[in-house]
Amino acid sequence: MFKVEDIRKDFPILSRKVNGKPLVYFDNAATSQTPQQVIDVIVDYYSNYNANIHRGVHTLSQEATDLYEQARQKIQRHFNAKFSHEIILTSGTTHGINLVANGFSSLLKKGDEIIVSALEHHSNIVPWQMLCERTGASLKVIPMTQEGELEMAIYDTLLSKNTKLVFVNHISNALGTINPIETIIDKAHKVGAAVLIDGAQSCAHLKPDVQKLNVDFYVASAHKMCGPTGVGVLYGKEEWLKKLPPYQGGGEMIAEVTFEKTTYADLPHKFEAGTPNICGGIAFGAAIDYMNSIGFDAIASYENELLAYGTKQLLTIDGLKIYGTSEHKTSVISFNLDSIHPYDVGSILDKLGIAVRTGHHCAQPIMDYYKIPGTVRASFSFYNTKAEIDSLVEGVKKAKMMLS
Repeated sequence: MFKVEDIRKDFPILSRKVNGKPLVYFDNAATSQTPQQVIDVIVDYYSNYNANIHRGVHTLSQEATDLYEQARQKIQRHFNAKFSHEIILTSGTTHGINLVANGFSSLLKKGDEIIVSALEHHSNIVPWQMLCERTGASLKVIPMTQEGELEMAIYDTLLSKNTKLVFVNHISNALGTINPIETIIDKAHKVGAAVLIDGAQSCAHLKPDVQKLNVDFYVASAHKMCGPTGVGVLYGKEEWLKKLPPYQGGGEMIAEVTFEKTTYADLPHKFEAGTPNICGGIAFGAAIDYMNSIGFDAIASYENELLAYGTKQLLTIDGLKIYGTSEHKTSVISFNLDSIHPYDVGSILDKLGIAVRTGHHCAQPIMDYYKIPGTVRASFSFYNTKAEIDSLVEGVKKAKMMLS
């Protein structure tokens, strides 16, 4: 039995009020909330261990280093990476994508091709466009269907001996679609292409096994996984990380520096220039511990229940249309109400204490495909309840009455 009321007690923010109403937090696809167990780790770090890492002989530095590297090992085990040095700690998903895109600047040439999908977040579009501008490579796009799924038959036709890189998200942030990444990875590898998977949205709902997926790069952010903002992970196969040049120069990423020549540190430090978000990395490890203590199978099962219930209840409202109706999706419902602008619906919901996201969700090509300015997006997490969904439904009804 999934004891959601007990879980909710772990999240202090869920007890606050917004505009005089109990907070209903349905913006989890943007940022999940943080449990007290992770907050305590953050406070403990700054209270007892605050020091720079890897370079100090004093006790605080050594203790902070141990905690930080233990967190890296937790992340390694969670994603089932073969080596801990395949785990690069970043500032988030966008940082990881840009690190890889920058590295491939020296590996691509005119005539090479890279493939992205129509379901991507801007963070998994713009860096590749910039890469193409720098190298002369061309960008190809896997189109989408009305249901919000990728047209896999067309993906087959886009692949060729010129394909060097394929980039897709595991789950669409705008629609909740779960993409068939196993098939995408396998087919890309058959033509010799490398694959990066944007796991920002998936890691809150499922537990990727990077060795089983045989993926070359996988990126994610802690703040989608009950952790702090400003920290994330880039997993890369050792062979690829050794091929890519450093992304930034500075302290920590060097072996030896003279004015004549600099040699670079071994993995993972080659890609971790400067003082990292030490506390964030440690807290990321704590957030992973917390989510694993609940269990990802239990999380997925409960969130699927919320998705089914929310979909059914919202569709009782006349004039409401849901975008993204794939059979394979996670707990995201993106919708519009008649011809009412999504911003106006979101503003009224906020007055009722209900937090949703409105707009194009950094996925403007999806909105252009549907010919809409954006959507209202309600994204559920394992600490949400059906009673909160009922509040959302009543709020949408009230918005319709006020705005029609």
